[in-house]
Amino acid sequence: MKLEFKTIAAALLIGGTAMMSTSCKKEGCTDPNANNYSEDAKKDDGSCTYTQVEGTVNKSGTLTADETWTADKIWVLNGKVYVPDGVTLTIQPGTIIKGAEGQESLASALIVQRGGILLAEGTASQPIIFTSILDNIKVGETAGTNLSRTDNEKWGGLAILGRAPISAQSGDTETNLEGIPAGDGQGLFGGTNPSDYSGKLKYISIRHGGISIGEGNELNGLTLGGVGSTTEISNIEIYATLDDGIECFGGTVDIDNALVYYQGDDGLDLDMNYSGTIENFIVIHGDGIGTDEGLEIDGPEGTTYTTGKFTLRNGLVKSDGATDGSPADFKDKAQGTIENVTFDYTSIGGKAIKIRTKYNDACEQQADALSRLVAGDLSFVNCAISETVSVYPSTAGACPTEVANDQTAAEGEINGAGSGATVSTSIFSWTLAAERGQL
Repeated sequence: MKLEFKTIAAALLIGGTAMMSTSCKKEGCTDPNANNYSEDAKKDDGSCTYTQVEGTVNKSGTLTADETWTADKIWVLNGKVYVPDGVTLTIQPGTIIKGAEGQESLASALIVQRGGILLAEGTASQPIIFTSILDNIKVGETAGTNLSRTDNEKWGGLAILGRAPISAQSGDTETNLEGIPAGDGQGLFGGTNPSDYSGKLKYISIRHGGISIGEGNELNGLTLGGVGSTTEISNIEIYATLDDGIECFGGTVDIDNALVYYQGDDGLDLDMNYSGTIENFIVIHGDGIGTDEGLEIDGPEGTTYTTGKFTLRNGLVKSDGATDGSPADFKDKAQGTIENVTFDYTSIGGKAIKIRTKYNDACEQQADALSRLVAGDLSFVNCAISETVSVYPSTAGACPTEVANDQTAAEGEINGAGSGATVSTSIFSWTLAAERGQL
């Protein structure tokens, strides 16, 4: 009997130990790309290790001190890499950063949080390149050879978060970035400082990225959330991204010289009452990637910071054979100025610019892009439009007589607006699209 009791006790002890061991495995390495990935880990504890390839540096998690990434190495983003409040990341001209593979919550991305600073100043001859780990580009090169303009969704993207005003839902003055888990504060953006500073981005090429986390939840090529006006952004290329090329969630930052080439969703997407100026830009719709709008513009979502207006100046939005999507869609309370912009969709028979209108059940007009247009808060100045405008109701089939009247009003405001602008492609001679003869 004693032997039997000891055996049972030992079994219970072993079983209990195993249960304790299993129940305690809550933290560990959650990155499947790491050497010590644990399927049992529920929360990453920063212990991931990676095989070091000669000439590369692996980065993961949150930077704890100022860093400089140099052009003599390839820098690999394993999962989300965060630049937190009080830390400055400097990236030298000619540096190549590659995002590791990983879908949904495991997508790789560089996230500059509120109070973090990114100093990434490339040059025309030495641009800073963000691309996929699958890209065979090497140190000292400006282009790889194995990925094409339809190769997207290979990694996440670059996001800058600031404390400038946003107009989020429910009157919120801050909110969480798409694609970043809510609750831990790592994706928060927005605030009360319109001149907030997040650094400098110059001569940056972002390639082959964009990840869908879920419906309406994506990482774009370049995401700017509540970025302030003292931040400097110029000479940006987004090449072959799954979702939007550049998306601005509120904020006041200006962008000069921006090229979006072959985006999967929208070229320039403005949300939460972005109130800066984007000048000298080109959006080229590509075929075969399910593209949506050249421009997608929304105004304020909530009751805070509702007075600011965007400016889009000196731009070209055109189709390169894409049969999907449209030149532009002006939606929820869009307000701002579109000046010297050419919309060219003649290669596919022309496509209409869309303006949304909104009515309640009694067919009383509500605030939307059409009401802003008629009131003069949304204006087109010297724009060339290859087709006409198309007014559509927010609810299909709603108030057809009123919508027809809105159509007439919109045509009077937009048609014959001018000759548009000639944006020279020479300002983008440094880009991958130019190097491949695609401009």
